[in-house]
Amino acid sequence: MLSGKVAMVTASTHGIGFAIARRLARDGAQVMISSRKKENVDKALEQLQAEGLSVSGIVCHVGKREDREALVSKTLERHGAIDILVSNAAVNPFAGSTLDCSETAWDKIFEINVKAPFLLAKLVVPHMEQRGGGSIVLVGSAAGYQPFPAIGPYSVSKTALLGLTKVLANELAPANIRVNCLAPGAIRTQFSSVLWSDDSLRQKLEATIAMRRIGEPDECAGTVSFLCSQDAAYITGETIVVAGGFHSRL
Repeated sequence: MLSGKVAMVTASTHGIGFAIARRLARDGAQVMISSRKKENVDKALEQLQAEGLSVSGIVCHVGKREDREALVSKTLERHGAIDILVSNAAVNPFAGSTLDCSETAWDKIFEINVKAPFLLAKLVVPHMEQRGGGSIVLVGSAAGYQPFPAIGPYSVSKTALLGLTKVLANELAPANIRVNCLAPGAIRTQFSSVLWSDDSLRQKLEATIAMRRIGEPDECAGTVSFLCSQDAAYITGETIVVAGGFHSRL
């Protein structure tokens, strides 16, 4: 359902990002994956290309302007267009009481989790306009609605993405560019392992989830593919929570 589309997915060599990139490619898109580490890009490319999928890859640290620009230019060079941006990169260098978070850690969280998606959108929108439209999906978190314990600054950054989604959706709608947000809950990835690797913590977390289990990356991917497809042509400015029934209201 994405045949003829070109997608660019950040932080897409493992976890949720990898699952999204694979699903978009399986649904017909040409996909540019990226990661901060070349070995991760190479490994993911080998796996996806072995499945016969149309994917390319590049090293990209989304906090670096030159890397963001290279990601866009290489996508255009190899695939000729950009129809879809999935902004998935995020960091969380701090755990503890929010007021104990250093200014340096706070700035890093917001630079990567909020500023980088905004700057990537600025780069890709002109190319989407040339195509007559496009789709942007920001990967947020259910923590943007209900903060996860000990990661308050990260949770606040994800709340900010809810607002960025609304603002960009309103401003880009006249250009036929839709902007939506995916808000995963507790998903079994390396990034979130602190939440589920310890049995006691996992059980406490699962008690807050209606389905009483941790989600899997593939359970997020189909939602993103849908949001990027023609089936979602009249959907913009929305956040879809994929969290097994975890509380998701501000």
